[in-house]
Amino acid sequence: MSDTKTVRPRGRPRRFDPEQAVVIAGELFHSRGYDAVSVADVTDALGINPPSFYSAFGSKLGLYGRVLDRYAITRAVPLADILRSDRSVAECLAALLEEAARRYAEDPEASGCLVVEGTRCNDAEAREAARAYNIAAEAEIRDFVTARHPESAASIVDFVATTMFGLSAKARNGHSLDQLVTTARLAAYAIAAVLK
Repeated sequence: MSDTKTVRPRGRPRRFDPEQAVVIAGELFHSRGYDAVSVADVTDALGINPPSFYSAFGSKLGLYGRVLDRYAITRAVPLADILRSDRSVAECLAALLEEAARRYAEDPEASGCLVVEGTRCNDAEAREAARAYNIAAEAEIRDFVTARHPESAASIVDFVATTMFGLSAKARNGHSLDQLVTTARLAAYAIAAVLK
């Protein structure tokens, strides 16, 4: 017989997995928008009390930052895979816009782009958190275009970004995948005409 005792950690054990909480909260933010989701909505969805929420995330904004981090890794358009040196810039940007259209329409409950839609929210800090991701993505696209078409890079990247914002808004307003892809392809024709 052993007299070794099992040592239990002090305090109440966590009743939830913070990483799973980020997934669930991400679905809420994506489907409703940052402004429409309250801490009570999140705690209800997670089945936890507010002190547990604040202990894990600090604030709604803290949770949103985690959600944006996860979205950038798991659901955002994979720029590094699309912006390739073995294809023309026009081909890559066409693939980028079409992939955006597909991703924005893939979940009818959470359509559009979480980051793009976050840049439109009323909360200034949340808006800036989303804008930071948006600015980083645009910079990556700009660097790619500039390497081969420096004279057209600024206007092309503005056009691509504007198109992506429009695709996100139209997805949230119920446009079908076919409609979004058609728009993406029309935009790609315009890009190809400028970069020929």
